[in-house]
Amino acid sequence: MIKTGTTKRGRWWGLGCSLIVVAALGGCKQPETSGGTGTGSTPTGNHPVASGAGHAKPYEGSDILLGEYGSLTGTTATFGTSSRDGIKMAVDEANKAGGVLGKQIRIQLENDAGSPEQAATVVKKLINQNNVLAVLGEVASSRSLAAAPICQAAGVPMISPTSTNPKVTQIGDYIFRTCFIDPFQGTVNARFAHKDLKSKTAAVLTDVKNDYSVGLSKFFIEEFKKLGGKVVTEESYKEGDTDFRAQLSNIKGGKPDVIFIPGYYTEVGAIAKQARALGMRQPLLGGDGWDSPKLTEIGGDAVQGTYFSTHYAPQSKDPRVVKFVGDFKKRYNKVPDALAAVAYDAARLMIDAIKRAGSTDRAKIRDEIAATENFPGVTGNITIDKDRNAVKPLVIVQVQGDEFVYKTTVKP
Repeated sequence: MIKTGTTKRGRWWGLGCSLIVVAALGGCKQPETSGGTGTGSTPTGNHPVASGAGHAKPYEGSDILLGEYGSLTGTTATFGTSSRDGIKMAVDEANKAGGVLGKQIRIQLENDAGSPEQAATVVKKLINQNNVLAVLGEVASSRSLAAAPICQAAGVPMISPTSTNPKVTQIGDYIFRTCFIDPFQGTVNARFAHKDLKSKTAAVLTDVKNDYSVGLSKFFIEEFKKLGGKVVTEESYKEGDTDFRAQLSNIKGGKPDVIFIPGYYTEVGAIAKQARALGMRQPLLGGDGWDSPKLTEIGGDAVQGTYFSTHYAPQSKDPRVVKFVGDFKKRYNKVPDALAAVAYDAARLMIDAIKRAGSTDRAKIRDEIAATENFPGVTGNITIDKDRNAVKPLVIVQVQGDEFVYKTTVKP
């Protein structure tokens, strides 16, 4: 048996004869266990909880119902649709392999339309009306920060695929993520700008409405200065803005060697076009919020040659990645972006934790997520640390044509 989905307590479940993704999901069935409130840790955290939140009812059901919330519409709709596709693929593979606890898995999907307020509303629905066993989502940090306190208060485990702001998992001990966090991502971008791009000066353009963008800017600036670089200009905008020429004109006047733009692809594409129209030819650099096929559609030639950090590169020769990309393309007729890949890993890790718990007791499932060590994800092996964050590598890619081409991997 291959050891996979292991825990820090040294408990291993055999999940098949190889590290192939299907095998990682299709393990030996564990005895079916009735639902219950559990005797594990009590939800903690001192964050405010939206009205209507309360401890979830004991889980009951003939199947395993997982909740998912994401932006299926709005300016970051590809984040939600990619995550949906990755999660659906993971669940279908698990069900084909026998499900979990002798039960089939279902997903209750809710659209938050890219709104933190709506994210809180739909998560309350998932818990109070649908009585989901656990929750997958959100991709964006601001939306996770709005919804996570509800999961925490209810004692419902939540795994965010790609919310990288450190504050997300600080909400409480039921909140997890399967991605790296912004201190790591911001630091890596600063080092890449300084050492690989040979930049001595930088400008930073931040989306001040976005916790993700604010956090990345903070950590980039701190590290870039530590390395001896100088941040010559700091400008800001808000998600939904369309005219960035005033900020870019100020940045142009500072003559930076590189421009760091830790935003989401919709605004980044427009910023790049306006920057190039102003004659700005500096390298543009950003984070995983750039990772969408829409980036090149919106930005066109302006984003060619730019760089960003993300979770995986589909060109990887790792057998797990090769199989995942091939299966995803066969199913959806497109190359999976990083959001699809990390959501796929989040769903698989959740399913594996339920299997290891051998129960629908949410506290036991929480404990198994927390104990995850060296889980074989397509975005890298995942270990959950004491702060409920994933310890895993990061990759830098460059935009070339319609592809995001692998440049380098950075380990934590």
